[in-house]
Amino acid sequence: MVALLESEPRFEVAAPPVKRCNLLLHCGAHQVERPDVEKVDTPDPSSTWYPLAHDEVLRQTEAQIKAAGLTILSEAHALSHGGNRYFGLMEVGFEGKIHDEWGWVVGIRNSHDKRFPAGLVAGSQVLVCDNLSFNGEIGFGRKHTRFIRRDLPWMIAESVETLLVNWKRLESRFGDYRCEFITEMEVHDLMVRAVDAEVIPVTMLPKVLEEWRNPSYEAFMGRSLWSLFNAFTHTLKGSNLNQLPRRTTALHGLLDHAIGLN
Repeated sequence: MVALLESEPRFEVAAPPVKRCNLLLHCGAHQVERPDVEKVDTPDPSSTWYPLAHDEVLRQTEAQIKAAGLTILSEAHALSHGGNRYFGLMEVGFEGKIHDEWGWVVGIRNSHDKRFPAGLVAGSQVLVCDNLSFNGEIGFGRKHTRFIRRDLPWMIAESVETLLVNWKRLESRFGDYRCEFITEMEVHDLMVRAVDAEVIPVTMLPKVLEEWRNPSYEAFMGRSLWSLFNAFTHTLKGSNLNQLPRRTTALHGLLDHAIGLN
């Protein structure tokens, strides 16, 4: 995933019991309604570049999510860079979900300025605090090349199948995090490693440490990997929207390695 500018939108998800995604935006980006996404003009193609309309990616994703038997509970949309960049969130439900402490979201992004290809990302939302994390991005569209419109439905369908696999893995992973208790020495080591892995800048470490020592939510008082995970994601809340998937994917990799889940 390419590094992105700090002028990307930020967001957080609104607290339950209202099931609604809410994007908190800044630096020129703005939250929009569905009709606003439909109105964005799509640039003309060139001989090697075939841009996709933001709304086309959104509609095809929505159709494939429903075809997979998933329910869309809420959605939110953001535009930045004069409408050239789009990021959306859909909160989804599915049959067989075991835990009610976290929910699942799918992130959708697209660009008209060749900054990044269209893609999806599997995400999780911890309901008690609205912390968000993502687990790997699934790009499709071959960077907006020829025949992308012809191939878009099956490419998104395959991506949604991969999202389902990722969500089921996350169910198991979060259960392991909750059962793994860690020492202060291990916590300090993981914080240093998190800086090395570019999960978080060193300037934000004091906030992570404070959230670990004095959690904002009683649910994270236990000294487990789950508590540390939420100390990180709480600190990252509201951070750069397009950097958040990369950062939280790296966080999962770091914590998975710590308990031998790789």
